[in-house]
Amino acid sequence: MADFYKLELELREANGTQAAKAIRKNGKVPANYYFHGEKNVDVMLDSKTLMRALHSGSHIFETHLNDDRQFVMVKEIQFHPVTDEVIHIDFMRVRRTEKATFSIHIALQGDSEGVKHGGVLSQSINMLDISCFPTDVPEFIAVDVSEVELNQNLYVSDIIVPDDVEILTPGETMLLSVQPPKVEVEVEEVEEDEFDESEGDETEESSEETKPEE
Repeated sequence: MADFYKLELELREANGTQAAKAIRKNGKVPANYYFHGEKNVDVMLDSKTLMRALHSGSHIFETHLNDDRQFVMVKEIQFHPVTDEVIHIDFMRVRRTEKATFSIHIALQGDSEGVKHGGVLSQSINMLDISCFPTDVPEFIAVDVSEVELNQNLYVSDIIVPDDVEILTPGETMLLSVQPPKVEVEVEEVEEDEFDESEGDETEESSEETKPEE
């Protein structure tokens, strides 16, 4: 990964709910910027730029704060419960020479042989936890499913990744399976009218049989 999405950060002087509302009203998002063992830095950044960065598929961002350039990853995002807008974001600084943990999207590729023969593919997990250097973070983890047959399972241990990437998700975790479609058994329903009529006939016959002789 040679290029990083660039984010311009600004220091924010005030904290609290009212200050955060004022920041968002001006088209910016409050944020925290920190690194293990260091004091948190309160910052803010343009909301439109942030949304473009989050939708870029990048996992590492290059931040500029005054004359200081650092590389960060998103640690936590808070969304508005109604509008789904980002109302706060936490960045954690990373070193390009130190491995970090990332959750990466799994992208299935190819057409399963089992699906071609009428099977149904069911995916159990969509993300994979990995460890690697920030410069080696893949945009997604590609998994070829073209050879997966009917009644076959695929596990995390079956996923192939580059040598510089370590999978942290347990290998016994099921990734997907291809199974025959479920057959629904239709139960023939007895018409309610027929049931009532037959029941009525039986009642009449029973009454005639028990009628006392005159």
